[in-house]
Amino acid sequence: MDNLLEYAASGGRLTAGEILELLTGADLTELGIAAGLVCDRLHPEPVRTYVIDRNINYTNICTSGCSFCAFYRPPGHPEGYVLTTDEVLAKVQEAVDLGATQILMQGGLHPELKIEWYESLLSAIKSSFDVQIHSLSAPEIVHIADMSGLDIETTLARLQRAGLDSLPGGGAEILVDSVRVRVSPGKASTSEWTEVMECAARLGMKATATMLFGHVESLKDRVEHLIRIRDMQDRLNVFTAFIPWTYQPSNTALGGTTPGGHDYLKMLAVSRLALDNIPNIQASWVTQGDAIAQVALRFGANDIGSTMIEENVVAAAGVKFRLSEKRIIELIHGAGYDAAQRDTLYKTLRVHSRMESVK
Repeated sequence: MDNLLEYAASGGRLTAGEILELLTGADLTELGIAAGLVCDRLHPEPVRTYVIDRNINYTNICTSGCSFCAFYRPPGHPEGYVLTTDEVLAKVQEAVDLGATQILMQGGLHPELKIEWYESLLSAIKSSFDVQIHSLSAPEIVHIADMSGLDIETTLARLQRAGLDSLPGGGAEILVDSVRVRVSPGKASTSEWTEVMECAARLGMKATATMLFGHVESLKDRVEHLIRIRDMQDRLNVFTAFIPWTYQPSNTALGGTTPGGHDYLKMLAVSRLALDNIPNIQASWVTQGDAIAQVALRFGANDIGSTMIEENVVAAAGVKFRLSEKRIIELIHGAGYDAAQRDTLYKTLRVHSRMESVK
């Protein structure tokens, strides 16, 4: 195990079997040290980053019916909604007033919204605000294409022309179809999720990748997911970051329990060691809270995510952590780093020095 950790920390490419060995047998502290060494090599300056954004959920009406989701409502449900363009623009204005540079929009797979609706909304945002639109997960792209009678690349190209800048990695869950058919049978398959990212790469777009873990998947499934993401990045160089986050069972049909901080930090550290071709690993304070997110900055994460002015999906499962920009900066400083606000593509916008904070 010591030899394997040393090999991983030095930048050696891990096999699926070696990744599984780390997940099952490595000591958490030693994993954190190894992942921290990799992170420091990739990001040698004593800086950890964050972004100011807002997560706007334009509709909760969804035909997918994912068993792990507490947010969606089926068509015709009295609690279903679709935001108007004016309502979205008002939310963007509020976010911009708070310093947001990124707008993250995701919603349910609505059975009546076709591509023209999305084009109109994206164009309205871009014509009114100078923000990066990091929106619409791969399953949403697949659904919009299906509803509009278009192929995925045409759909994505039209949305890009309307103002879509990059894609969030949502909807990946676990990229193993035997798992997906159990938890999200109405959502994009592994091959469809991959096709969206292939099309994005051809169009010059960037994306993130995620993993939702701790529901019905096995450790081998987690490893397969990581290998798929790494293989895609080898071919496409499309991912700017990877974000693992934990399943939240409250108010879901699936039920069960949520992974604790130990499992989360182990998965995060192993992700940093396994994904040698993805530059950024993002902590998930939304599901784990600020204390674990701060520790994550020493376990391979170089980014603490966003202020997330608004978040509804995880909140629907009863988890309502909130962090202000001031608190995020304090957490980064407390972990021993300068804090830097970034944009969607990880360009530094401003730096908050730890030493100035100390003074």
